[in-house]
Amino acid sequence: MKMSGNTILITGGGSGIGRGLAEAFHALGNQVFIAGRRQESLDEVTTANPGMKSYQLYVTSPVGIAALAKKVTDEVAGLNVVIHNSGIMRPEDYTADRVDPQTAEATIATNLLGPIRLTAALLPHLRTQAASTIMTVSSGLAFTPLALTPSYCATKAAIHSWSISLRHQLRDTSVEVLELAPPYVQTELMGPHQANDPHAMPLDDFISEVMQLIEAGPTHGEILVQRVMNLRNSEASGNFWGEFERLNTLSHRFKLNLGSLTKLWSGR
Repeated sequence: MKMSGNTILITGGGSGIGRGLAEAFHALGNQVFIAGRRQESLDEVTTANPGMKSYQLYVTSPVGIAALAKKVTDEVAGLNVVIHNSGIMRPEDYTADRVDPQTAEATIATNLLGPIRLTAALLPHLRTQAASTIMTVSSGLAFTPLALTPSYCATKAAIHSWSISLRHQLRDTSVEVLELAPPYVQTELMGPHQANDPHAMPLDDFISEVMQLIEAGPTHGEILVQRVMNLRNSEASGNFWGEFERLNTLSHRFKLNLGSLTKLWSGR
């Protein structure tokens, strides 16, 4: 993927990693469009970054995705990059007397079906470009799951597998497939406390390292900062169960207490 001269659509671009990537690519002279559910957040980002534009999108809506894809491709002939960053991460307790599947259903619709649907809608256009990129966002937890958030980890593992297959299918086309797998980063993915958690990787540091990795050319299409390597390589290193136990010990001990898990997830 080239670092400038692109026209980029980023879902979940109103905050966190999506906003960080949008602003980094915008600063390099790319035309950036952000999409997200909260219009006020989108407006805040575009106001702070003159020339950036936004679209409101409910990524769980097939109709909304189809409408966005048509609108973007009608209005932006040169669109050549899509970054699937929208995602939710919520705890689930399957030891409860009654389990509500709504969290799992919402997570699957957002984290897995959203990228699949938007890719399917945009791919005919992307294939007409001389060079284009689809970037998915998985997680270090795709490789070593956090039992507190089983549906989140499952969707990210699915996105990893789907990205590999998509990359292979499109290998003889103009479409490159990249996968970004973040570690625990200072965003509000699981609430405001996470954005200031000293155990999480600072967002600016994460974005800076990611941009360097993209420019250098990701190995096997995976964008992996150093902080995620223990999770990504736990099985290959023969330490999966040790890493899994390290990550999940407090989940068992403190009955799914989110605050107790942050130090373990961060790998520090």
